[in-house]
Amino acid sequence: MLKYIKKYRLCCVLAPLFMVGEVAMDLLQPDLMRDIVDNGVLKSDFHLILVVGIKMILFVLLGGTSGVLCGVFANIAAQGFGNDLRKDAFAKIMSLSFRQTDKISTGSLVTRLTNDVTQVQNMVGLLIRGFVRNSVMFVGGIFMLYRQSPRFALVAFCGLPVVAVLIVLFMRKASPLFRVVQEKLDGVNNVMQEDVAGARVVKAYVKEEYELSRFDRANEALCGTNLRVASILAFMGPCMNIVLNLCVVAVILVGGNTVRAGGSVTPGSVMAAVTYLTQILGGIGFMAMIFQTFTRARASADRIKEVLSCEEQLPDGEGAAPAAESGSVVFRDVSFSYPDARRPVLEHISFTVEPGQTLAVIGSTGCGKSTLINLIPRFYDATGGQVLVDGRDVRDWKKAELRDRLSIVLQKTELYSRSIAENIRWGRPDATNAQVKQAAVIAQADDFICQKEYGYHTPVTEGGHSLSGGQKQRVAVARAILKPHEILILDDATSALDLQTEAKLYDALQKEHPDATKIIVAQRIASVRRADRILVLDGGAVAAIGTHEELMRTSEIYRDICRSQQKEGDAA
Repeated sequence: MLKYIKKYRLCCVLAPLFMVGEVAMDLLQPDLMRDIVDNGVLKSDFHLILVVGIKMILFVLLGGTSGVLCGVFANIAAQGFGNDLRKDAFAKIMSLSFRQTDKISTGSLVTRLTNDVTQVQNMVGLLIRGFVRNSVMFVGGIFMLYRQSPRFALVAFCGLPVVAVLIVLFMRKASPLFRVVQEKLDGVNNVMQEDVAGARVVKAYVKEEYELSRFDRANEALCGTNLRVASILAFMGPCMNIVLNLCVVAVILVGGNTVRAGGSVTPGSVMAAVTYLTQILGGIGFMAMIFQTFTRARASADRIKEVLSCEEQLPDGEGAAPAAESGSVVFRDVSFSYPDARRPVLEHISFTVEPGQTLAVIGSTGCGKSTLINLIPRFYDATGGQVLVDGRDVRDWKKAELRDRLSIVLQKTELYSRSIAENIRWGRPDATNAQVKQAAVIAQADDFICQKEYGYHTPVTEGGHSLSGGQKQRVAVARAILKPHEILILDDATSALDLQTEAKLYDALQKEHPDATKIIVAQRIASVRRADRILVLDGGAVAAIGTHEELMRTSEIYRDICRSQQKEGDAA
């Protein structure tokens, strides 16, 4: 974490310097008060009281100014530190592969990016201000206490080991629980994130009570862990106050006996000693809070480092010379397995798609269709064989260059909380209104958009819930069409459309973008029958490949799919 604070090293130097000034002014106050009591009040010297009182006011103003400046520079450093750390953590999360994000829940990533970063940020601010203040207060207080009387300093030294032991004992018990607290917070965020995103499903199945109880369990677990930490730390304050008060009593007894015996200690010295002792031991108590914050922040820092230290699983290629071909896709004996899977999802897949061709992929649910197309943009790397785009292995491409050549509509439609036009323009921010409209016309989305009150400026709610499933798919297809591409991949992207609308979409797409290579994943024969070639997957392997007419003659699996869908259509 130190590299993030180096940028603000000037503030990290100035803040402690001003804090030293504030503490110095605080340390002078009890000594000045001693002077007022011993030489002003007891001797009835009102002129001295006035002069020393004015000094005290000036020192307070000077100390207050120093404290304000310290706070300003400390906050600049802490907030800047948190800002930089949060941006780097978010950038790292955006660069993680799907395989890596599958291991960490969304709720946990949200917690690490928000609460954990805040914990570390608070620690930085507290160390710059609190640690410096209390360190200087401790050393300066002991020195000033010794000036009043060595016996007073001895009393303080007797109380310090007891306070130190108390801090160590309580921190040892509380420290392991801080990471548990953050993990329980992950659980709360996970439940909340899932239920907010799936609110329609929860309501449709009348599962509000079930989800409330699930949230209650996660929340109770967080509350219980927090209470365990709080109950441990709740004992620390009173125990330290007992030690502080015993030390104050000891100072009064020692000072009173010395004054009565006619020693060098004066009533003003006793008052000053009590104040210094309170400052010293109070500062130690504050140091305990700093240690608590540090321990909590350390647990949070470890969780952030788990994200920042994730190694790149899909490293960029070297970015060779421009490819000779444009829009070709080749699979050479490709196999793929997910981590800890018992068997491969894909086995020995080989096929070629020439530039401008349309390849359709069809097969039963779970046969690996989406996994297959996820290998083309390198969302995952093949565990065996090669995937080539434009004649080059996708692992040799820079990911940005590779994905710039592709345009994809994924199985799950993702829209953002902005206008319909902005969602369509997502992959091409500089597109004109005419280009946006043309993409919507091809995707058969223009009609329903124009019927809305604000047309293309109609806002889309979070997750696209203000649009129907078919409308969301058409907006997503328009977004993919508008983005410059050589290869267009549609992963079951028209499943919510009726056959007539789907046919119009594919006709318009072929007419307006005849040179683009198209890979279409679909469930319906009607969606794929006009493709140049159809790839039939079965159990993760290529069962057949050819045109619709060829497959009807040669592939029993394809004929079974056709017959089953024909029966469903007749039944309907």
